[in-house]
Amino acid sequence: MRRRLITVWGVLIGIALFLVYRGYPSDLDSWVEDRVYQRQGFADSRIVLIGIDDESIRSLGQWPWPRSVHAELLDRISSGHPTVVAFDLTFQVPSSSPDADATWVESVSQAGNVVLPTYGTFGSSQKRGVVQALTLADPFNALREVAAAVGHINVMTDQDQVVRRSLLRFDYKGRSVNHFAWEIYRLYTVQLQRSEPSGGTRTPTPPPLDEFGRFVIPFTGTPGQYEMFSYSSVLHGDIPADYFADKIVMIGPYTASLQDNYATPLDHHTLMFGVEIHANIVQALLENNFKKAVEWYWTALLLLVAGAAAYGMFRLVHPVYSLLMLAVTAALLLAGGKWLYDLGLLVPIGYPLMFLGAFYLAALLLRYFYEWTERRRVTEIFGRYVAPQVVNQILTTGKDGLKLGGVRRTLTVMFVDIRGFTSLSESSEPEEIVSIVNEYLDLAARCVFRYEGTLDKFIGDAAMAIFNAPLEQEDHAFKAVQAAMAIQKGAAELESKWKTRLNREITFGIGIHTGPTVFGNIGSRTRMDYTAIGDTVNTAARLENRAEPGRILLSEAVYMQVEGRVAVSRPGFYQLKGKEQEIVAYEVEGLL
Repeated sequence: MRRRLITVWGVLIGIALFLVYRGYPSDLDSWVEDRVYQRQGFADSRIVLIGIDDESIRSLGQWPWPRSVHAELLDRISSGHPTVVAFDLTFQVPSSSPDADATWVESVSQAGNVVLPTYGTFGSSQKRGVVQALTLADPFNALREVAAAVGHINVMTDQDQVVRRSLLRFDYKGRSVNHFAWEIYRLYTVQLQRSEPSGGTRTPTPPPLDEFGRFVIPFTGTPGQYEMFSYSSVLHGDIPADYFADKIVMIGPYTASLQDNYATPLDHHTLMFGVEIHANIVQALLENNFKKAVEWYWTALLLLVAGAAAYGMFRLVHPVYSLLMLAVTAALLLAGGKWLYDLGLLVPIGYPLMFLGAFYLAALLLRYFYEWTERRRVTEIFGRYVAPQVVNQILTTGKDGLKLGGVRRTLTVMFVDIRGFTSLSESSEPEEIVSIVNEYLDLAARCVFRYEGTLDKFIGDAAMAIFNAPLEQEDHAFKAVQAAMAIQKGAAELESKWKTRLNREITFGIGIHTGPTVFGNIGSRTRMDYTAIGDTVNTAARLENRAEPGRILLSEAVYMQVEGRVAVSRPGFYQLKGKEQEIVAYEVEGLL
């Protein structure tokens, strides 16, 4: 099992390392990032949203509105001296009203702090490095010239359609296009420097990027968490202009009908509007709340450490305790990942967690497979020697019921031998002899199994059976006598059959003795037999040799165990081969 477990470990760890190296995303990493790492915080009061919501559309009419409406809104906001005003609305081409466009351009120019959006389109695949755009949807020329900054509003979703990362910049025909939120933050920093009496300088710090120029968005707010005013209410003067003083004011769609909403880590079900996503990024930049994804080799190292620990746990420990240790290890990985995330490091632990789970299942399956094969092996081995119910008991009780090796115990040993076999062999065909022997020995095996005995071995035309092994049995001597009498009865039927065919008598002689015996797997390292040895075995064999054809001979030790339940003849004294003293034995007459 150990070799198989190492092989499975190597295969799983190799697959996981390859996936980590290639940078394939893990759904589990996304789940951990969403449910464990990301935490809702407090929305920055410096950021105010103005939403183009259903109420505004009902109040101001069908969208899109004349650009003079945006100019009026901007003029009203600007009178309150906000630091930055950002429109999450595209103005790619001039409208059908040149006067409205001119009014809009004039308002943007007068404000001097307006950030406008652009939008890029990309090919189906990108190489690592700076991303190249195929097209760019800039504001129309007159508007772009008066804007304080232009930034892209491309929202990027993962395969599960959740926004977790964004592109800091991309190139278009040699021009570098920064993110909308980055331009808002940069302009906000510049405006603060101008307002500081000391005239100090601040250099905006960009977030750490991955190989494709993306950065992690540490969401703080959930949908609806940032302070938002309806576009129409601001336009109609319901909100005092000075409320926007020194604020970052962001204007954008705030209704599902404009189709600018996305799932985010903090809430997969309630969609967040694009302007809110940009607000989250601006807040992260303001707070210098950056998350750097570690290089792949640190994840690989974590994977190897977790894998080594898993191998030790799952190889040596019981599955129940292994499961507990798996849960503890997973909890430590999650807690450690959260701690590092709060420090600014994003450590993907999805593949280490998946490896732990997969390896635990593999180790569990291997353990059960090993136990199944062992159970099958035991069944095959002992199924040849003992009754099915004894095999089941061995498998149920396990090591406590079956101790292999040399075990000393009082056993009852029975020998059964076919009488007249030698002369039969001389006068009959080999095939006929084999048929006779098989039929008689099959009868002996069935009777032994019926009374829960263990068929030790066949010795030519003889059979040896033991009772009270491998499992302890109550009244094993009486069971042996019952088995012998069953053999005696069955042999009588076979005797008449073969007498008719061969015109000669074929019957059994049976000897039974009980006493201390050593039993177990006995032999060499390369060849072992499950058997019993000792003087008790020899005595039973000698008794069988002295038994008359068709008769059962019991030792005195056996008779003392079955007295009162078995009818016997008067005791006789027998001189057994290899024994100096005669022993007392009884012939069985029947059951009482």
